[in-house]
Amino acid sequence: MTLPAVPSLRERLSRDETVFTAWSHIASAHLVGVIAASGYRDVTLDMQHGAHDERSVFDCIEAIRRAGSSVTVRVPVGRWDMVSRALDFGAGTVIAPMINSVEDARTFAAFAKYPPVGQRSWGPARAMELDGDDAGYSGSTGFLSTQNARTLALAMIETKGALAALDDILAVDGIDGVFVGPADLSIALNGGRAVDPLGDAVTEAARAIAAKARAADKVAAIFCVDAARAKDYAAMGFHLQALMTDTGLINAGAASALARARAT
Repeated sequence: MTLPAVPSLRERLSRDETVFTAWSHIASAHLVGVIAASGYRDVTLDMQHGAHDERSVFDCIEAIRRAGSSVTVRVPVGRWDMVSRALDFGAGTVIAPMINSVEDARTFAAFAKYPPVGQRSWGPARAMELDGDDAGYSGSTGFLSTQNARTLALAMIETKGALAALDDILAVDGIDGVFVGPADLSIALNGGRAVDPLGDAVTEAARAIAAKARAADKVAAIFCVDAARAKDYAAMGFHLQALMTDTGLINAGAASALARARAT
């Protein structure tokens, strides 16, 4: 199998690029391939709130890689087994939701990283197939020696408990960064009164999270609810931003096309 050579998300972020990842809820390999080919450098397959399951993740990873983008998977809450499976399928990054304690972070890292950092078990046949001979692994041991440094494990910070434990979470070996979920964080901070991802409380909390992540030399990522906020988030240090869901992209494209047609 010959696929385009794709820089890993970690490589791009190490150059201080601001990378936008599209967010996929619809379990369609065709659709994610189209989105990946539109200019996104990464596509996230959402198993937590989206329709993706193990079969669609397996199929969609190849479609995204064929289009020249890297792949991120957000696993469901507590699905530690899926952390390893997503990486075995060829994902380069895994996001784990509801990492609320240092114990959660350690468990996540254990499934995301090979020894001596973690306890990920061996079985990456699909990932090695997608990477192909051009990756230069020179066999299984070569692959093994690169993966802890090549893949990313991002812990979601979206509760008061996670905020309180942030320093300890960032200090866990094998946790490569944090991903802010502004909607859940807003619910946590305002006691469930409203979904307010762009409110002042969330903005200030996000600013503090990014500063701590960058100080720890780890990735700061966030779901960018409003594209107009992307520049501000980048200035805070969020060099990975999830920008638009697939349904949002379809709706925006349809609305724009109809508006132009009706205007003429």
